[in-house]
Amino acid sequence: MISLIITTLGRTTPLERLFESLLTQEHKNFEVIVVDQNCDNRLDPLCKKGQWPFLLRRVQTPGEVGSSRGRNTGWQNSKRSVIVFPDDDCWYPPWFLARGLSRMAETGADFLSGRAAAQDGRSINGRYESTAQPVNRANVWTAGIEWAIFFRRDALLAVGGFDPEIGVGASTPWQSCEGQDIMLRALAKGQKGYYDPSIYGYHPAFDIEAEAGVQGKGRKYGRGAGYVLRVHRYGLGSALKWIGRPLIGLLFFFVRGKFKHVQYYRNVALGRFEGWTGWVIGST
Repeated sequence: MISLIITTLGRTTPLERLFESLLTQEHKNFEVIVVDQNCDNRLDPLCKKGQWPFLLRRVQTPGEVGSSRGRNTGWQNSKRSVIVFPDDDCWYPPWFLARGLSRMAETGADFLSGRAAAQDGRSINGRYESTAQPVNRANVWTAGIEWAIFFRRDALLAVGGFDPEIGVGASTPWQSCEGQDIMLRALAKGQKGYYDPSIYGYHPAFDIEAEAGVQGKGRKYGRGAGYVLRVHRYGLGSALKWIGRPLIGLLFFFVRGKFKHVQYYRNVALGRFEGWTGWVIGST
C-alpha cells in the first residue's frame, strides 16, 4: 500500500537508522525505494539484496542532485497508492505508518501532514499548529514538513510531483519550502489536505549557531520561503509578516546577548526578502 521514497546523497549511518526504525513499524505493507544520487558505491552494503526484510529497491542516479528531483524519480518508479518521502536522516516511531493511514481514511484527506519532533514528542525545527485541522493557504506554513506528509498517488499525479527547482540541492537559490509549494498546488487543484500533530517523526535538531553565517541554512531556507510566498501570490501583508517575524526574534536574542542567534535571524529575514522580491543579493 505505501511506498517510502528516500533521496540520499553523501550519507550512510543516518540512513541505516531510518531503516532500523522501519523494521519496527506496526504496518508492514510497504516498500522502500532509495534514490541514490551518489557517484560512488557507498550504499552497496546497506542496499544489498536480502539485507532487510522489507521490499527494497535502489534507483541509482549518479550526478543528479536535488531532493525534489530525486523524490520525483522515486514516486514515478512506484505503483503504490500512498507515498511518503522520508529524509535520509529522519526516523519514525513504530506507529507512524499505521497512524498515518488510519488518519487519512478517517479524514478523507488526499494528503495528510505531520510535524518534526524530538524523541520526547516536542516539536523541533520549526513552528507547527497545536491542533488537528484542514490545511489551507493561511496555515500551510505551520502545518507540515516534507518527510512527514502522506500523499495519495492521485494527489501527486494531479500536480506532477515536486517542483525540482525548489528544495535542498536545487540549481536555484530556493532551497526550502518545497513541501509548502506542493501542498499549495494540490489545494489549488481541489485536493483536500489535513494536518494532525499526532503524526510526527524524529529528526536531528537544527543547530542555529552552526547555520548563522550569511550562506548558512537560515538564509538559504529563508529564500525558499520567500520564493514560495511570491509564486503563490501572497500579498504584501503576508510578506511583511513572514519577513518581520525573524526580526522580532533578532531583537529578542540581541537583548539576551546571543549574537549568533541575532546573525541567524537577520539572515532568515534577508533570505525571505530575497525570495519574495526575486532580488538575490550577492552570491547564490
